[in-house]
Amino acid sequence: MAFQTEIVKWYLNNKRDLPWRGTNDAYVIWLSEIILQQTRVEQGLPYFNRFLESYPTITAFAAATETQILKLWQGLGYYSRGRNMLYTAKQIQELYDGKFPTSYSELIKLKGIGDYTAAAISSFSSNEMKPVLDGNVFRVLARYFGIETPINSTSGKKQFIELAQEFNSRAGAVRIQSGYNGIWGTSM
Repeated sequence: MAFQTEIVKWYLNNKRDLPWRGTNDAYVIWLSEIILQQTRVEQGLPYFNRFLESYPTITAFAAATETQILKLWQGLGYYSRGRNMLYTAKQIQELYDGKFPTSYSELIKLKGIGDYTAAAISSFSSNEMKPVLDGNVFRVLARYFGIETPINSTSGKKQFIELAQEFNSRAGAVRIQSGYNGIWGTSM
């Protein structure tokens, strides 16, 4: 059984029902990605729900004050994430007329959005073929393929990125033929 097939099968059997899955709304995906940085899903979920209820659109979020955002953020720590979210929401309102960008090349320009978050949003919102890589993915790849290069080294990161890009290339053909858009990226 091919690696991609095993991962997708595992995901389909074990995935959790989470409110940001099953949507291609870049704003909702962004909220979940930023809130869940260095946060367990169980802890972040109530914050996600409160933010989405209070600010259902990027336009509503951009209209909030820093005090309002930080009040909702209270208890998550790393308050710069909340400030960056507000800055980014205002940036999107101003530069994109309130339409959340979905391409990696536009997302990576926004404050508080790095490689992983830009890849996740672009992959999940518009099926852009960008590998969504974090430490967990590196560890899965290292264990499965017996890679001993340290995952936090420059050569290790390069090796894992190349491997993930190779799988993304193969997965692209599978996604087009099978209609499983987004499952490969989500399962990784």
